[in-house]
Amino acid sequence: MNILEKRILDEGIVLPGNVLKVDGFVNHRIDPEFFMQIAEEFKRRFEHLDIDKILTVEVSGIAIAFAVGLAMNKKVVFAKKNISKTLGDDVYKSSVYSYTKGVTYDIMVSKNYLNKGDRVLVIDDFLANGKALEGVYDILNQAGAELVSTGILIEKGFQNGGKRLREKRYEIESLATIKSLENGKVEFENSVDF
Repeated sequence: MNILEKRILDEGIVLPGNVLKVDGFVNHRIDPEFFMQIAEEFKRRFEHLDIDKILTVEVSGIAIAFAVGLAMNKKVVFAKKNISKTLGDDVYKSSVYSYTKGVTYDIMVSKNYLNKGDRVLVIDDFLANGKALEGVYDILNQAGAELVSTGILIEKGFQNGGKRLREKRYEIESLATIKSLENGKVEFENSVDF
């Protein structure tokens, strides 16, 4: 069992609808020392790749992407979910359906921060149905940037997103893959220690 899986078992809560609540250490309260340990594992997995920048989606992906950016000494860009006066209209945009929130929203990245030819590592907190990743990949395609690989903190392997994206030849590394959340119990797929 790796440190992330142990933390999920110790602090995670399974909610109705196969929702895993890990807000105590991932997306509401953050444990910086733990995130830096996670970032070092992502660095170990991706440091051999030629990467220009890291891309994630706000809000929950920012903290882990920041930690990975710090560990790998790479700039981090995040796709915004809300239009602001400072963002402007010169953006790459894609629509994404959120399984957890049950809504569709647009994600946007300023054309100033994502360039043609950029080699990009995508980092995000969850992979379930894969819709957020599809939106991010669409933005990379619009920009003419190259997707190098994807790192996911927690993948819900029992949902089809990861399988479907891998069948399309996307390279995805997940630190913890959940096989099942049945009866409120977390069961992991093949565990890799770190």
